[in-house]
Amino acid sequence: MNQVTSGDGTRIAYTRAGQGPAVILVDGALSHRAQSINAGLATALADRFTVYTYDRRGRGESGDTAPFAPEREIEDLAALIEEAGGSACVYGTSSGAAVALAAAESGQAIEKLALYEPPFIVDDTRPAIPADYVRRMDELVAADRRAEAVRYFMGTGVGLPGFVVAMMRFMPAWSKLKATAHTLPYDVAFVAPYERGKPYPDGSWAGVKAPALVMDGGKSPAWIRNATRALAGVLPDAGHRTLDGQSHIVKPEALAPVLKEFFS
Repeated sequence: MNQVTSGDGTRIAYTRAGQGPAVILVDGALSHRAQSINAGLATALADRFTVYTYDRRGRGESGDTAPFAPEREIEDLAALIEEAGGSACVYGTSSGAAVALAAAESGQAIEKLALYEPPFIVDDTRPAIPADYVRRMDELVAADRRAEAVRYFMGTGVGLPGFVVAMMRFMPAWSKLKATAHTLPYDVAFVAPYERGKPYPDGSWAGVKAPALVMDGGKSPAWIRNATRALAGVLPDAGHRTLDGQSHIVKPEALAPVLKEFFS
């Protein structure tokens, strides 16, 4: 295990694999290196790039320092970029895409930015999050009601059907999801402002200088695909691509060739 020190002194654990230009992968909610869809992606990219995967703060082998603010996660990514040589290409999936977007907006040295399905809601193709969503999530986590927090996130936040959420407690990964439930407010902080069912505000991410590729899956629901296409339209220098046959859990073999082309 390797570690870098973030701006507030928090130790962030990471793994480095491969050789070539630096690429940093940013996980979505409830994921870390030991249970991440990015693990297979890192292996698929390592023949051409030096790939960095890391445990976002509060997860896996990374530390955490209170109080949390979104700026802390941006500083974590900045520390990885510095460790990678001072600049890097960055890929983020789901809420990790929102983290990567915020880092690019803040002026971090991101050469190219690839984003897969940040879970924004910009129209009425699914219900927006309720007005008290952030407060309710904070309350559940503060009370250490981890199972309820995960169910609330999966149902109200992600929009999964009630019967799917109810069945999740029987899945082998349920205990692992609960183990990282305390970090859900960190993800919510990045995505909730754009889950109100309204178009992106004027000037959103106008400060993103890096060329961007915004992607969605052909099997994903309309609401997230609509938001993804709209995001490509508001970023200063962005293209959009749909990966046929893919859903929100994108397969490395479908994604890796696209990233290799874009990052090269």
